[in-house]
Amino acid sequence: MIRVAVDAMGGDQAPAEIVAGALEAASPQITPVLVGPAGLETGGLELVEAATTIGMDEKPAEAVRAKRDSSLVIACRLVREGRSDAAVSAGNTGAMLAAGLVEIRRLRGVNRPAIAVVLPATRGPSVLIDSGANADGRAEHLRQFAHMGAVFAQEILGISNPEVRLLSIGEEPEKGNQLTLEAHRLLAEASDLNFKGNTESRDLLEGAADVVVCDGFTGNVVLKALEGTIATVLSSLRREISVSRRAKLGGLLIRPAARGLRERLDPDTYGGAYLLGLRGLAVIAHGSSGRRAIANAIRLAARGVERDVVGSLLERLESGVLESARSDPEPAR
Repeated sequence: MIRVAVDAMGGDQAPAEIVAGALEAASPQITPVLVGPAGLETGGLELVEAATTIGMDEKPAEAVRAKRDSSLVIACRLVREGRSDAAVSAGNTGAMLAAGLVEIRRLRGVNRPAIAVVLPATRGPSVLIDSGANADGRAEHLRQFAHMGAVFAQEILGISNPEVRLLSIGEEPEKGNQLTLEAHRLLAEASDLNFKGNTESRDLLEGAADVVVCDGFTGNVVLKALEGTIATVLSSLRREISVSRRAKLGGLLIRPAARGLRERLDPDTYGGAYLLGLRGLAVIAHGSSGRRAIANAIRLAARGVERDVVGSLLERLESGVLESARSDPEPAR
């Protein structure tokens, strides 16, 4: 039985949709544990009480320090204490990162945790890492992200020897800023990575690689651009097939294909993104997540526990491939 701590108060539609998603995900293999205020209606699921909530507009580090009794922080604490196997929140992303660092803590040897998002590429799902945990970074951080993404692709997507590429402004090795140039050199020297060079953002939805590596600022900009573009295209298609009788007839004919396309591109299909590099599993769901997305985020967390993603990362650490010249200090508790 895999226990997943769920921040019942995180997200735009909390707590109703969070509770509904947790109930949908509950099974003989998965036990969601809701974290929220006393008296919250849980539909029979276990409730761990939390006195406060961290808002989406609060400053992450300050909020985590000031609200140690918040639902988001307690969800992460349950993982550290061994009372849950993973934590899920659709709340403040920065606060989830800060709480993960303070409560779950980094794996020894990991410089920076990174957010790994699954992209719905035409050739099959691929991993974009980092997607927003680190606005700034060094080349050795990107090398670590590549190893983390490779473990994710192997354990969660079932790809035996994932192809890794570096996101840049051109496919040539000499293209990019100083960070990407240095990262390219380090990745090319990593004999235990299937590194195939640079890729451009225009190829991401086609399937540029099994793992696409970048700094968190770039990754978050790219991710939001893709999400916005996909939403706009699908919305425009719905409008166009309803403007006339002929368009409505055509819409009926393409409905099965359109439904399949929407299902493949819908971010709710995976529900969330792993925060990799911690001593336990944490999954960050989108702030607008409804019950389907929350249910899938909980299942994603459980799958990571089942496949022992943290253990696989630890093996790489112990083999030395994730070590770098200097580790960043742990944040103050």
